[in-house]
Amino acid sequence: MTTKSPQKKHSKRYQELANKIDKNKLYSLSEAIALVKQTSAVKFDAGVEMHAHLGIDHKKGDQQVRGTVSLPHGTGKKIKIAAFVPPEQEKAVTAAGADLVGGVSLIAKIKETSKSDFDVAVATPAMMKELAKIAKILGPRNLMPSPKNETVTADVAKAVTALKKGRLAFKNDDTGNLHLLIGRVSFSDQQLLDNLTTFIETLKTAKPTAVKGVFIKSLTLTSSMGPAVKLQP
Repeated sequence: MTTKSPQKKHSKRYQELANKIDKNKLYSLSEAIALVKQTSAVKFDAGVEMHAHLGIDHKKGDQQVRGTVSLPHGTGKKIKIAAFVPPEQEKAVTAAGADLVGGVSLIAKIKETSKSDFDVAVATPAMMKELAKIAKILGPRNLMPSPKNETVTADVAKAVTALKKGRLAFKNDDTGNLHLLIGRVSFSDQQLLDNLTTFIETLKTAKPTAVKGVFIKSLTLTSSMGPAVKLQP
């Protein structure tokens, strides 16, 4: 005999906030942003997240969606960047804002400890051979630098500067969906609108040529732990 797991029940406060949203309506971007800010259910400065359901077959390699986007106002989240560069580039990369800077010795330390205390890794093409030694550590954590998301480059200092200003890499997950942090509840409506518009336009251009029919099936905006608001695609 099997028993069903109890469904998670939302608080009375959450339900009151969720009732402000018409679940059957597709809201304009401006309307959705206002509602997401009004219905944020936490006391901290919540993140504002966009979720896209894509019309792709995620099992096919030629239908994978990935790219980078530079949000005009960043995400409000401080990211920790590791830069793997030769000694002659360390000074410039540090000045650009990298939090961890090194080459062979830094790679050896990560290999020894299996620790990766950073959010993004950037490297020169020449360092990729050395980074292969810790690919089994960085790969599963989505931290391996890649030319596809512009984190393998000869000009690492420039890449670090762009990342600190709000450039993000994105890709679909194993269910054909895509998720991106586009700001904080404390952002102005215009800042969130700028970021959201920029990402949606970037996503449209990332449509794989192998995908036929509707590419963006649905868009949803939500705050951290807050109710979802459906957007007009």
